[in-house]
Amino acid sequence: MTHPYARELGDFLRARRSRLRPRDVGLEPGGRRKVTGLRREELALLAGLSTDYYQRMEQGREVRPSDDVLDALAGALCLGEEERRHLFTLAHAARRPMPARMKRDPERVPDSTRRLLRVMDTPAVVLGRHLDLLDWNLMAEALLGAPDAYPPDRLNMLLLMFDDTMTGERTCPDWERQALDYIGMMRAAVATDPTHPRATAIVGELSIRSAEFRRLWAQHDVRESVSGTKTFRVPEVGDIVLDWDTYPLPGSPGPVMLVFTAELGSADADRLQLLASMHATRSAHR
Repeated sequence: MTHPYARELGDFLRARRSRLRPRDVGLEPGGRRKVTGLRREELALLAGLSTDYYQRMEQGREVRPSDDVLDALAGALCLGEEERRHLFTLAHAARRPMPARMKRDPERVPDSTRRLLRVMDTPAVVLGRHLDLLDWNLMAEALLGAPDAYPPDRLNMLLLMFDDTMTGERTCPDWERQALDYIGMMRAAVATDPTHPRATAIVGELSIRSAEFRRLWAQHDVRESVSGTKTFRVPEVGDIVLDWDTYPLPGSPGPVMLVFTAELGSADADRLQLLASMHATRSAHR
């Protein structure tokens, strides 16, 4: 049986190799090329490895690269710091025997975090390590819609982003960038536990029903923590542009708080407050 971390390591190496062009690393392109990106033998040469050894790494076969080999591969692949850490995480895990049964405690949101959500005057949610929506505040409900309208097992940011009934959201210019951010966070989670049943279920379902997801997942992007800007198209008040940041919960390596904010005194802040007031009025009349 192939070690799951070795398989994930091989997939990551192959994806990164396919992104490089010969001119990116100072090589002559030569004649017609049958592969996208560098050939295996070219990358092995750049990293100072034998082609056979590197090929076995990509195939997820029993290899245990040293840190020196990993350093050489990171340099040859022109990896950024986050990608380099991801490479080392996968390779170090692949060196160890897989435990017969991994301990997987259910994810819980501390009561203090729930109280914090309720008093925050800006949209905020808590996401599990596999992007399950664990809790949210009323401001988030006003902005994103009522999460409790979905079955609990569908309350997942990736499943919602690729929901076929919400394809209108994909007209937003930043939709693919945000999808890649969430996919990158899922990749980081998979790196810590490739056989987790929740990750397997989500990735498996989306791989079957979404060609878009398959294309983006195959890029093997990884994000450890994320921040960015998103435009929300809200018919009642107009477009709202918000910054968003993720904050790990103290004492827990999994869940994070995702917080949306607008610049104080800006038109976006005014629209957000108006939206919240409208939502509160509707809720009071239910």
